[in-house]
Amino acid sequence: MGSCGIHGDAPDAAVIKAGSIMEKLELKQCTPCKAGSPPLATGEIFILSQGVHGWTIVSDHHIEKEFPFRDFKAALDFVNIIGDIAEREGHHPDLTLSWGRVTARLFTHKIDGLHENDFIMAAKIDRAFGDVSGAPSSG
Repeated sequence: MGSCGIHGDAPDAAVIKAGSIMEKLELKQCTPCKAGSPPLATGEIFILSQGVHGWTIVSDHHIEKEFPFRDFKAALDFVNIIGDIAEREGHHPDLTLSWGRVTARLFTHKIDGLHENDFIMAAKIDRAFGDVSGAPSSG
């Protein structure tokens, strides 16, 4: 891709169906982002947000989601699963661990805003939550 986001990448920007966006995001790998590249524009954020369920867009700067668990240990195990995904992808979310819940916050620090990588990670985190909770991966 060469730069951040989906700027000028019409096939990604043109995908509108939420299910296909999520599947596509889950299959993608995070790519390195160059400092100084622009963060995603509002329209790009909207399109990519259709591929993840339950994530809150905060000021077009980051996305976040809270995941419920039956106890602290289950939440801690999920944090470790996210950590493994983050290491594989080279993209690391901010995580808050509390009794019975994990909050994930995603944005790309290098550009101080949202990048396609954040939505790729969100889709992968949702899939992992579906796997451990038995819930559908979309939320």
